[in-house]
Amino acid sequence: MQKQSNISNQQSLVRSKQVSNSLWKDLGVLTKFKLSFTVVLSSALAYLVVAGASIQFDILALLTVGGLLITCAANALNQVLEREYDAQMERTASRPLVTETITVSSAVLIAGLMAVTGVLLLAAINPIVAMLGTVSLMMYAFVYTPLKRYSTVSVAIGAIPGALPVLIGAVASDGSITLIGLFLFAIQFFWQFPHFWAIGYRSFADYRKAGFELVPYDVETGSVDSRIGKSSLLYSIFLLGIIAMAWYVGLIGGLAFLLSFVLSLGYTYYCVRFTMDLNKKTATQLMIYSFFYIPVILITYIIL
Repeated sequence: MQKQSNISNQQSLVRSKQVSNSLWKDLGVLTKFKLSFTVVLSSALAYLVVAGASIQFDILALLTVGGLLITCAANALNQVLEREYDAQMERTASRPLVTETITVSSAVLIAGLMAVTGVLLLAAINPIVAMLGTVSLMMYAFVYTPLKRYSTVSVAIGAIPGALPVLIGAVASDGSITLIGLFLFAIQFFWQFPHFWAIGYRSFADYRKAGFELVPYDVETGSVDSRIGKSSLLYSIFLLGIIAMAWYVGLIGGLAFLLSFVLSLGYTYYCVRFTMDLNKKTATQLMIYSFFYIPVILITYIIL
């Protein structure tokens, strides 16, 4: 009897552990934790760029945790609003709100608690940081998300909350919106267009199946509008101009300018290839390069 009882207890512990692991996995998917972490990383790196040697680790901790909670909340709300459409796309059909392993009411509660806590933590830094964090959350969840089904303008709208993390990081250091913060915001804003068009091209069939109007297409043929390649190239050229201007007005030094300009030329190169030969191979190459672009350029500005 004792042996059977021990076996039963062990089985219960295994089941409990499996349920716990499954819950954490579902929460990670609901909040897009890996993506949220990369977003917050850009904010923390921007803080380090602006702070220089005057790093305050308590501010950095508040920025990181508060920013992570707000980003996770925005992603959770995004999935609440898009659960019906996620069910129609292969890459999102296994999300917890689609499979109902997490209920809608639970997801809204989780998002609400994270959002409130995140804003309060950012408010402990300064009111402008909290305001920008709130604007980022509201724009992403309640402007960009519903607009995705109606117009490609949503990409430009979504690029604003997408670029706000670096501005938030800069304001956390400076206490106000300064030229260096706007410079970092501009870099992340224009970077997003080639990055998104590459991803959008690869996922075009899924987006169309769910009725998202994110990627422009030819109504007659139903294929991707080839102008997304030219659009990507144009925005990559804007990046070169922004970096040159930042050096000209003294925001970055000569070596930082040289390295970041070369890095941006690499981005332009992959945009040229995407423009000249619009296919999944060139889209994938551009997408991969884009993933490294922002963290590497920010680390360059930290070091130099």
